[in-house]
Amino acid sequence: MVSDVLIAVAGSTGLIGRALVAQLGVDGHEVIRLVRKDPTGTDVRWDPAAGQLDPAALESVDAVVNLAGAGIGDHRWTDDYRRTMRTSRTGTTTLLAETLATVGGEGRVLLSGSAVGVYGDRGDEELTEASTPGTGFLPELVRAWEASTAAAENAGARVVHLRSGIVLTADGGALKKMLPLFRLGLGGRFGSGRQWMSWISLPDEVAAIIHLLTSERRGPVNLTAPHPVRNADLAQELGRRLHRPSVVPVPAAGPRLLLGRDLADNLLFEGQRVVGDVLGDDGFEFEHPDLPTALAAVV
Repeated sequence: MVSDVLIAVAGSTGLIGRALVAQLGVDGHEVIRLVRKDPTGTDVRWDPAAGQLDPAALESVDAVVNLAGAGIGDHRWTDDYRRTMRTSRTGTTTLLAETLATVGGEGRVLLSGSAVGVYGDRGDEELTEASTPGTGFLPELVRAWEASTAAAENAGARVVHLRSGIVLTADGGALKKMLPLFRLGLGGRFGSGRQWMSWISLPDEVAAIIHLLTSERRGPVNLTAPHPVRNADLAQELGRRLHRPSVVPVPAAGPRLLLGRDLADNLLFEGQRVVGDVLGDDGFEFEHPDLPTALAAVV
């Protein structure tokens, strides 16, 4: 990727956003962070809830990366929090897309966050970007999220939907929550352990996003490593990496009681066997293509 590209990043304080902004700076690009609090430096303040973003903030940018949205696993899925998850994605994305359209989309890029949850729980079915969406709350949420980019696409921008899998890093996300139990030797598979987990290391997630900034690809792109694993295999490999036993299974009853049935089932006991055809066909090379390599790097 050429240097001195001007990129606006929404969701820059999140797990992926922080790592992306740091790497873009290392690569020599200028970054404008869209922030909700008082801006510093080149930051620009915006208020997605109120639909406020000064078009001038995007007038000179070459690309926008949208990683904003309330955490899927941060709270029980009450009716109120379901609305928060939806509006924090669709409202934010619509505002970015419409603002980008206002200043002219032609020649610009919008890389917008999405998730492999769009495919739903599909058992052993191998899923690619060509697969149909699933049914249920998460697939419907992700479909609405992706549809919110329409204004930018209609204005001529190249739009990519970043369908991320489970991002592996010890600094946050699912792996950070798992590590304390596994370090005590109390970790193990969730339920049967047969559910598929489509994952990607944080360094590869960031590298894939940067790769897509100058790719010609449009539409959905699965940001997942080439080799998804079953939950039991992840537990076994994590235990091996930490030199701890990983034989204590976690029955469904406990997480369902703690998190609520819908959240627990969607995040822990269901899964998708997703592969990223588009990234491979586009020449992207994973630094961590398999789970042992990834865990060795991030744990």
